[in-house]
Amino acid sequence: MGRGRDGQGRGPNRGGPGGSGGGPGDGRGRGGRGRDGGGRQRDNRRDSEFQDRVVEIRRVAKVVKGGRRFNFSALVVVGDGKGRVGAALGKANTVPAAIAKGQEKAKREMFDVPMRNTTIPHEVLGKFESSVVMLKPASEGTGVIAGGGVRAVMELAGIRDVLTKALGSTTSINLVQATVDGLRQLRSKQTIEQSRGVKIAL
Repeated sequence: MGRGRDGQGRGPNRGGPGGSGGGPGDGRGRGGRGRDGGGRQRDNRRDSEFQDRVVEIRRVAKVVKGGRRFNFSALVVVGDGKGRVGAALGKANTVPAAIAKGQEKAKREMFDVPMRNTTIPHEVLGKFESSVVMLKPASEGTGVIAGGGVRAVMELAGIRDVLTKALGSTTSINLVQATVDGLRQLRSKQTIEQSRGVKIAL
């Protein structure tokens, strides 16, 4: 009888925890995969809206007692190609980490760029430190007449036709920031009409 009771007792005990462990375990597994999978899909959709371009990567060496310590800085431009763009500098001990930091910061600093068809609404001068970038509207089919960081900003902002000229310092970081400053100065036709209280014929 003792063995019978022990056998009966051990059987349900093993079956109960095993069954109950298996049930929640399977449920958690399926739930976890569902939640993780859904999260990755949402992140992919969000990230697919933006394009990014690494303009420049710099290595900075700091001399310490034990030798030289290297850090990296990455200049990254992020945009959706539909009138929103941002640029930032990310710094870290490794190149991938620096690029990731630059991307996140650039996304936070994105802004809307006024456009007229495929070009900018008017001429503007963007300035940053000792760099000056001139931006001029261009007729359709002209393309982006720019190079380096200026071209990256224009293309990721969705501007297809524009004339640019770099004046002063040609440092990549300064040129990108000067271009961003110029785009921030742009005003649309509707904004100008509202501020002046008149209609503008273009």
